[in-house]
Amino acid sequence: MEAWDAIRARRNVRSYSAEPVPDEHLTRIAEAGWRAPSASNRQHWDFVLVTDREQLAELSTVWQGAGHIAGAQAAIALVVPEPADERTCVVDQYDLGQATYAMMLAATDLGIGTGHSSVGDQAKARHLLGVPDTHVVSFLLGIGHPADRPLRPITKPSRRPFDEVVHRGRW
Repeated sequence: MEAWDAIRARRNVRSYSAEPVPDEHLTRIAEAGWRAPSASNRQHWDFVLVTDREQLAELSTVWQGAGHIAGAQAAIALVVPEPADERTCVVDQYDLGQATYAMMLAATDLGIGTGHSSVGDQAKARHLLGVPDTHVVSFLLGIGHPADRPLRPITKPSRRPFDEVVHRGRW
């Protein structure tokens, strides 16, 4: 898939088929996050790749919107150190957003769907993933083949009108 097609085809997938995701595809998706830009190239992140069915089921309970993780073939937890201050928190979260989107596009390029989730129960998430108390499990990214329909460029996206969103020079 061309990059532009992957951008147009990417959508949140929260229902996955039982088709396995090859390990080399999971590695490529994780590598996309690893290659993402970060402020001052700090790379504060760590990624925990999970494929164990029981662990995925347990992870699906760390946030009210994480139920789809139980049905995914894999998930990647995005982890950062506890921030020292507000600026670090903002920068780290922005960096994680870039890493997440890089992983989503890499997955889409492979025909694999993704669905993100926040993490509310930090103690449980840390315990399940073996993450030290000095770190925050910020997000989960469910990974798997879409159960409903393959990923294809979306011709009529459900978005606010482009001209209403994009302002040239001034608001």
